Amino acid sequence: MEEDPFAKLDDPSDFHRYPDSSFFDRDRHICFLEMMYQLLPSPYQEQEINRLTLAYFVVSGLHILRAIDRIDKEVVIHWVLSLQAHPKNAANLENAGQFYGFHGSRSSQYQSNDNGPSEQVEAILNGSHLASTYCALAILKIVGYDLSLLDSEFLLKSMKNLQQSDGCFMPIHTGAEKDLRFVFCAAAICSMLKNWSGIDREKAKEYILSCQSYDGGFGLIPGSESHGGATYCAVASLQLMGFIKEGLPTANSSCDDVNVPLLLDWSLQRQALDGGFQGRINKPADTCYAFWVGGVLRILGADKFMNEKALREFLLTCQSECGGFSKFPRLLPDLYHSYYGFCAFSLLEESGVNPLCVELGMSGIAAIGL
Repeated sequence: MEEDPFAKLDDPSDFHRYPDSSFFDRDRHICFLEMMYQLLPSPYQEQEINRLTLAYFVVSGLHILRAIDRIDKEVVIHWVLSLQAHPKNAANLENAGQFYGFHGSRSSQYQSNDNGPSEQVEAILNGSHLASTYCALAILKIVGYDLSLLDSEFLLKSMKNLQQSDGCFMPIHTGAEKDLRFVFCAAAICSMLKNWSGIDREKAKEYILSCQSYDGGFGLIPGSESHGGATYCAVASLQLMGFIKEGLPTANSSCDDVNVPLLLDWSLQRQALDGGFQGRINKPADTCYAFWVGGVLRILGADKFMNEKALREFLLTCQSECGGFSKFPRLLPDLYHSYYGFCAFSLLEESGVNPLCVELGMSGIAAIGL
């Protein structure tokens, strides 16, 4: 079994609650991520199935903070590759509905005691997931692994089985929800592999357009409330698929059905009075939406209209003394909000932080393979 560099779980006893919010403390943030690389606090036990996603936050966060040398890249590569699902034979690959991506953790690879037909047993064992696959490829790309070495043919061929008749994607081969999050994952996977055979881009575009709400934002599914995360998934997907050029949809980009003025208005109105961004109307500002909504504004070339000084001040109130960021001011930090806090400071062009490839959610250096 491959070594899991994210296997340790513990409960750190000295977690200070109140930050020094006068400056972006890069060194403390690096220490925070190094600690998470070495051991995960016990509250993360319930996130075991998402271990690959937690690893993405750590590895990509260290790369954004220019500290990727703090990890053993070869160990990480071997661990990530060990989580890929493989068809037993060509006949299994032709089994419509199966997806051969990456498992979220070792626990989803446990052997089944089911003694039924082999194809049924394989269906039970195959717990690979679109979001885990996105995180796996992102980690591999960040640590310098050549993605052309992957046998991506079966991954992409099986991923196309997940696209539904309306253009949306399910994240796994059976019994799952479908929404814009998984359209984004599919688009990002194809972009990183430089192979678009796994997605019908026109159908995906039509689904995305159907999710734009009357107020300009995007909901996760058609007719749902506009949401900052869903809006990012919509706009980033359109960018990755080539439907947005040079900041805004163009007349010949086949994406002129997006109501851009209304989208910009909705996005800019998400900056709250305290300087932070909220994910929905009448919700408090939250660290992660500085990236989700700020990223939308960056892709659309409108980030110059947000109040950067006020945003920076809000984010610093969420910075922890032990490193990392919390969801709201003066709470304990967590990996999710820490990572998107680092992304937000990259958008703000913080000194000592790598520039961001917003549409892929990683540093620009990693995105272009340098």
